[in-house]
Amino acid sequence: MDRILVVDDEKAIADIVSWNLERAGYRVDVAYSGAQALHQVETTRPSLIVLDIMLPEGDGFKVCREVRRRFTVPILMLTAKNGEEDKVRGLELGADDYMTKPFSTRELVARIKAILRRAAPDDGSGRQAPYACGDLELDPMAHTVRRATTAVDLTVREFALLQYLLERVDQVITREQLLADVWGYDYFGDMRTVDVTVRRLREKVEDDPSAPRYILTRRGLGYMVPREPATRATG
Repeated sequence: MDRILVVDDEKAIADIVSWNLERAGYRVDVAYSGAQALHQVETTRPSLIVLDIMLPEGDGFKVCREVRRRFTVPILMLTAKNGEEDKVRGLELGADDYMTKPFSTRELVARIKAILRRAAPDDGSGRQAPYACGDLELDPMAHTVRRATTAVDLTVREFALLQYLLERVDQVITREQLLADVWGYDYFGDMRTVDVTVRRLREKVEDDPSAPRYILTRRGLGYMVPREPATRATG
């Protein structure tokens, strides 16, 4: 059974989220401050964190940064801060998703299911060979990414995005298609989500993110991974 940590200083909201997640079959722990959240992550090792931003004893951004520094657990930010700057900041810190209050509990549960589905290891029923572009290799079975001999730590969303592009080498994929297929729900009008995740991914896999060789931009169209790394700077 997947274990979910709900972090929110408003008990009423924490109770609503917890009740709906337990009803959906998850085991739920609750933290009401940033300090409690970090302690819970250390001791219970949750499968996913639902994280508010406005918290006592360390806000959600600080918690996200610290969790991302030490763990690969997926993070869904659930907050009343609905400005684009806050959303971009959360995604840049490594959040896998971002929802604003007020929210639909059905949508929240659906998004959590989608994130956990992508994070789950393959059951071995259909062996998938690793995907590669030059010395960049992604193994979907082991859920690992390497550049030459160096392991690359990615969030669940970054991994899913890279795998999706590697499965379609030399194909230009639009932002709309990436939102529909990688995020799995309607993010209409918010293309920044894709751009921020691509930027974070480039920072981890490219030697020079400003001159990418693995994840290329096709201006006005979208993104692609070439069959072989680009030999010259391609933004």
